[in-house]
Amino acid sequence: MYSKKNDQRTASDDEIEGSVQGHRDGHGFVIRDDGEGDIYLPSNEMRAVLHKDRVRVRIVRQDRRGRPEGRVLEIIERPPQPIIGRLLHEAGIWLVAPEDRRYGQDVLIPKGATGTGAAGQVVVVQLTEPPALFGQPVGRVVEVLGEVDDPGMEVEIAVRKYGVPHEFSEACLAQAAALPDAVRAADRRRRVDLTDVAFVTIDGEDARDFDDAVYCESARIGRAKAWRLLVAIADVSHYVDSGGAIDTDAYERATSVYFPRRVLPMLPEKLSNGLCSLNPQVPRLAMVCDMLLTAKGAVHAYQFYPAVIQSHARLTYTEVAAILSNTRGPEATRHADRVGDLLQLHDAYRALLAERHARGAVDFETTETQIVCDANGRIEKIEPRVRTEAHRLIEEAMLVANVCAADFIGEHKRACLYRVHEGPTPEKLDILRGYLKAVGVAAQLPDDPPTRAFQAIADATKDRPDAAQIHSMLLRSMQQAIYTPINSGHFGLAFEAYTHFTSPIRRYPDLLVHRVIKSILAGRPYELPPLPTPGDAQAKLARQWASKGRQEGQAAAMGPARDTLAWEAAGLHCSANERRADEASRDVEAWLKCQYMREHLGEEYGGVVSAATSFGIFVTLDALYVEGLVHITELGGEYFRFDELRQELRGERTGIRYGIGARVRVQVSRVDLDGRKIDFRLVHDAPADETAKPARARASEPREASKGERPAREERSASGKTTRTRHHRQTDRRKKP
Repeated sequence: MYSKKNDQRTASDDEIEGSVQGHRDGHGFVIRDDGEGDIYLPSNEMRAVLHKDRVRVRIVRQDRRGRPEGRVLEIIERPPQPIIGRLLHEAGIWLVAPEDRRYGQDVLIPKGATGTGAAGQVVVVQLTEPPALFGQPVGRVVEVLGEVDDPGMEVEIAVRKYGVPHEFSEACLAQAAALPDAVRAADRRRRVDLTDVAFVTIDGEDARDFDDAVYCESARIGRAKAWRLLVAIADVSHYVDSGGAIDTDAYERATSVYFPRRVLPMLPEKLSNGLCSLNPQVPRLAMVCDMLLTAKGAVHAYQFYPAVIQSHARLTYTEVAAILSNTRGPEATRHADRVGDLLQLHDAYRALLAERHARGAVDFETTETQIVCDANGRIEKIEPRVRTEAHRLIEEAMLVANVCAADFIGEHKRACLYRVHEGPTPEKLDILRGYLKAVGVAAQLPDDPPTRAFQAIADATKDRPDAAQIHSMLLRSMQQAIYTPINSGHFGLAFEAYTHFTSPIRRYPDLLVHRVIKSILAGRPYELPPLPTPGDAQAKLARQWASKGRQEGQAAAMGPARDTLAWEAAGLHCSANERRADEASRDVEAWLKCQYMREHLGEEYGGVVSAATSFGIFVTLDALYVEGLVHITELGGEYFRFDELRQELRGERTGIRYGIGARVRVQVSRVDLDGRKIDFRLVHDAPADETAKPARARASEPREASKGERPAREERSASGKTTRTRHHRQTDRRKKP
């Protein structure tokens, strides 16, 4: 409590602004603009607000779980984004049940406002009346998407649900149509002609745009062995004018979005699949990073220049892997002219890989999956994505080109967007230390640990039965990579400076980096065009970050404050849209997996625990690579305690433990397509080698993981919380058609 005498706070100190994030159970949270901890909003406070609303709140108390609880004082802004849902007709009343359960309230549709929609169809609704304390929101149908089971419906829903731009403006399409169909003589001026250099593209079988090509040959540094590695990247900036119609649309998207069987490109198809794609046997404009690598994989020298190249072959990862494994096999015979170059490229890759290990970069092996669909867009199968030497070869070539780009820009003290990945926060580091101690890993992590310390732990524990669990926790302790003009290095890759240069067809930050490099080569400054302003919260955060950077002296070499702020805003925009694209892609994959699993209801599978929470365990099926929840009520008739340090549920009577990596056998019991949820039931009569065991004897298998990965959780839990198995799963209150 504050006394009146000492209370120096003002009304503005008590009032906090942020964005509402709804929860399917009716409550919500305010994500604060200042980056502090979220504020809990009980269900009664959510009656007059909707998911994504911007609000001003005041903290009024701590709830029973110790979270700050807020009261909504003002609704600052309601985003104009429409709501997607199922059109229902119940007791003479039309309503739309939002597909995104975080909205929490059905939308009433007056008679005559349903458009051409029929009951059960998926529609897009524009609100005409916002919700009130004692009244539901009201809206009108503005678009009918079709039946819920129509092919491609999941993508139509996702792009509108997440606000992903999916149609180019007329001005953008007109500007693209006016571009030439091929490289003209005028385009070749002041460019190095490398059309006789045997560049090749190496991509997946289903790739349609090719933005990078490589060539490698042996070289010498004095008497020492070396390699000359050329990485040619499509010169998108030659055709996309800064601030033009195509540029404006590209900035709005910020990235291409990849779905199974469909791509929403950042650039119009004439550019992405045509003029800027490094298709074989045709001249193309490129920006080249020309590097000289030592035998130890270090960059001895590099230069950037614009060029005209011609890809001599379109190779796939599968073909290159086959050639490298058997230089006398059928693939090598088909591409006999390229075998020698590929062997040089492979030798350079091994040197780069050795340098990667020497600097201690994170190199965890994970299992990635890919969805194979039939002609109707339904899942045919889900299979592991095999990473070959060819994948790693191209990855290392792109990494070293990106590092050279960051170094080149930094040396010339120019502003640009770096790809920054900072080390673990103190909070995450404390959690990781506690976990490692709990599972008996003797590791000393200082307050500012180097990347090699994480890789050392991974290497030291790779033969343990719980290695997958340990590696998963190492990955989760790391922060998410972002785009920012304030360079603080890339923790995971162990680079002092890193940027994105190699994919300007599908990433806007890469396009900006190309423009900055070109401006350096031309000896002129580069200023960002007047791009669309991000949301108020992003702009405010950009000002805070820019101010912090100047105070710390990190932005001193980046020009005036106005320029720094513009780059900050661009970085925030690109980072946010990258996350938006990832969320939309995951949403579509979850939809498809739910559709797929509806055909497997009642079937039993072996699986591995991929996450443990206070309300149950998530299990990934061995055969199908699909994740679902075994609710705590399905684990048996005893108390289970969630151990946050060990990330496991422990039965108090039997001592049985369910932690990451434990093997179980489950039955598919329920699929909720709208909620993107799959429920499993534990099969207790499973063979002994397929069930969870007490911790000392339990087995562990590799699992899918990625930097910053976090399992979907319904709510946060406190360490040591005891949950009764008699607790019932909350039922969905929304009426079904």
